[in-house]
Amino acid sequence: MRSLRAAALLSAFLCASCGYHTAGSANLLPKSIHTIAIPQWANATTQYKLSTYMSAALSRELIGRTSYTIVADPAKADATIYGSLVNVFQNATVYDPTTGRGTGAQLIVQINIRMIGKDGKVLFTRPNMEFRDRYEISVDPRQYIDESQSTLTRLSKDVARSVVSAILSDF
Repeated sequence: MRSLRAAALLSAFLCASCGYHTAGSANLLPKSIHTIAIPQWANATTQYKLSTYMSAALSRELIGRTSYTIVADPAKADATIYGSLVNVFQNATVYDPTTGRGTGAQLIVQINIRMIGKDGKVLFTRPNMEFRDRYEISVDPRQYIDESQSTLTRLSKDVARSVVSAILSDF
């Protein structure tokens, strides 16, 4: 009877330490990384402000979620995250049936992300990540408020959250 209890206790212990962890608690980056550089993103699109929004949002997200020191100069960092805007698409998705004008728009952004260590080793890469967001367009020109800039800011925050999660958990 005593050996049966010991076997049950041992199996419960082994099952409890099976390697699972809660989402967001893993950090699979090398322990030698303490500083991360985030230079200005490359931009092959006509949305000139978006690259600035992206790099700033990524810096804020890393500062808020990790204990890494964030710098702008890659020479002063243990690793560097390079981002580039590949494509930006904006198009109307909903139209007013009486005027034919768009009342809803969708923004689609395609990016490339690479994280490279000081030694030149690629720590993380994600080519062709795609993100989408929608915003409304006023039909009445007198009540028009340009929502595209706030959409760019909101989308940048979404991109930063997704990129940081992907880098930390290597999904």
